[in-house]
Amino acid sequence: MSVFSNLIDQDATIISLQNAVAASKDESTKSQAMTHAWLFTGPPGSGRSNAALAFAAALVCEKGGCGSCNNCKSALAGTHGDVELIRTEGLSIKIDEIRELVSRSSWGASISPWRIVIIEDCDRMTEAASNALLKALEEPGSQTIWLLCAPTLHDVIPTIRSRCRHINLITPTTQEVSNFLQHALNVEKDEAELAARISQGHLGKARYFLTNEDAPKLRKKSFEILFSARDIPSALSAADALLSLAKERAESRLQSLNEKEEEELRNAMQGTSGRGLISGGSKALKDLEKDQKSRLTRSVKDELDGYLLDFTTLLRDALSTPDSILNLDSRNEIAKIKASLTPEAITELTHSINRTRELLSTNAAQLLSLESLFLDLLAINRGN
Repeated sequence: MSVFSNLIDQDATIISLQNAVAASKDESTKSQAMTHAWLFTGPPGSGRSNAALAFAAALVCEKGGCGSCNNCKSALAGTHGDVELIRTEGLSIKIDEIRELVSRSSWGASISPWRIVIIEDCDRMTEAASNALLKALEEPGSQTIWLLCAPTLHDVIPTIRSRCRHINLITPTTQEVSNFLQHALNVEKDEAELAARISQGHLGKARYFLTNEDAPKLRKKSFEILFSARDIPSALSAADALLSLAKERAESRLQSLNEKEEEELRNAMQGTSGRGLISGGSKALKDLEKDQKSRLTRSVKDELDGYLLDFTTLLRDALSTPDSILNLDSRNEIAKIKASLTPEAITELTHSINRTRELLSTNAAQLLSLESLFLDLLAINRGN
């Protein structure tokens, strides 16, 4: 099985990457298929980071990505000595992180021909961080390859875009995702189809829905909150309930990770006498606390965005024909929307939800944004 086997419905991308791998291993070729910097773009769930990681594995594999050797396995697992994967857990990637990364990228490869650096969500780099990375791309090391991931080309500054080979991924079809889930997770066709439909081709979300027993319950709970807004007091309560649900879920997911990080840092900073932290230990703990807070903020935003996106799919289904419904498990909720809102009102509410998503992606007050949305729902409902 090739390292590219998990890239669903991305045939054109796979061919381009395989050609680049072949060119990288043939010193006699004059092919332009290989270059030192790549930019992977595509909508959420298209597999940007998976494609970058598979490409990295193929580059360090002696056979070009067999998927079974130690180089392939360690690269895909994120433990290969010459492949560094930067995952963004905070709100942004700052200049200090990029400077350290650039410094490490200059180290020579240890066990493979290339030293490969993958940056997920490079669209989250600050302007200063982007400029620091730009210098590295302008003067690349002879063995260094940069693999950057972002939703679109416009999420990266033009000077970085111009120095990268562009790879654009597409959203897999629900049928392709369903087929993959049936074989990869050994689930029934109906279960796989439901997960593929409600995730709209987002493989990560589809996997999560099938492998986490709380996922269907949380989804049902968020829908209950949506339909609980009947007057102004209940609308404001619904906004608070949705935010509380997102915070509770985010804190639950991060709790064990936060505790592990703090314990490891305290052990590393423990003085030899065992009576306290060494010099700089208190500052390191404060920095960790700040990073964890930033990570929680982003996680809450992601949770809220997921709930709101699910709401839009319900509205979409209310305007669709029965055979094209995504939320096969929510026919009652769809019927309620059809019974209470006109098609024009459904469209208007969809726009309101999308505006709220845009607000929440910034530093807008979360509770106020949600309260405005639920009040819009009341106003639209009363107008019909």
